Order: sequence, then structure tokens, then C-alpha cells
Amino acid sequence: MTLKATITEHMKDAMRAKDSARLGTIRMLLAEIKRHEIDKLKGAEISDADVIATIDKMIKQRKDSAAQYETAQRPDLANIEKAEIDVLSVYMPQPLPETEIDTLIRQAINESGADGAAAMGKVMALLKPKLAGRADLTAVSAKVKTLLTG
Repeated sequence: MTLKATITEHMKDAMRAKDSARLGTIRMLLAEIKRHEIDKLKGAEISDADVIATIDKMIKQRKDSAAQYETAQRPDLANIEKAEIDVLSVYMPQPLPETEIDTLIRQAINESGADGAAAMGKVMALLKPKLAGRADLTAVSAKVKTLLTG
């Protein structure tokens, strides 16, 4: 069963359970997946990797919004964003341990033959498909930069 099909089944479960908060978040996710299929894939079925990337993007947006709401002293709205993050996080793969991330970074550096900060893009291009949704790519990018410049 594809990830999209699993999400659709969870939407039906939320409808049956009358869980309006979860249902709304799942519907929003399915709408974003459908938009991605139409815009990028011309209506073709989306892959699980693309679904994960979409979910990851939505989680980042909600984290930013929650932080802004907390800064603006609006904990009620921040809590809504955090609840949506909890629903979306269910569909993300398990995060990789730091040791495995470090190993993948070293492998990518060796594979690409990178020897300076200018080659960072090549290394990240190799890492991105392997780590998407399983690691914070901003933190990975900082580690790569440190290894290439230090």
C-alpha cells in the first residue's frame, strides 16, 4: 500500500471517529499532495518519496508558524500548529541515528571527490535523496560545510 493510500485510509478513519482536528490536517495534506501531482507530475501518481518531501515541507511551515505565534504571544494558535505537526509526523519515516548520518556524509564526500566548500552542492545532491525526511537537512548541510572547510 502506498503512503498516499495509507493517508486516505486514515482520513476515512478520522471521519468515522469524528476527529475533526485530525481530519482537517489529513485533508489539507491530501490537497497538497493532489496539488503536487497536478503541478509537477501533470496528474500522474505521486511517489512515496515525493509524499514524504511534501509532508516534510508542511512540518517545517508549521514549525515556523508556531514559533511566530509564540513570539506574538498567541499560544492558542501555536498549539493548533503543534497539533498539526503531530498528525503529519505520523507519516514520516523514523529519523536516522547521528552515527549513520555521519557515515553517509563521509561516503558522499568520498563519492563526489569533494575537497572544498565549493563542492558542497555535489555532496548535498548525493545526500538529499538518502536523507529526505529522515534527517534535518539544515543540520546535515552545516556538518558537510564543517567537514569540507575544516
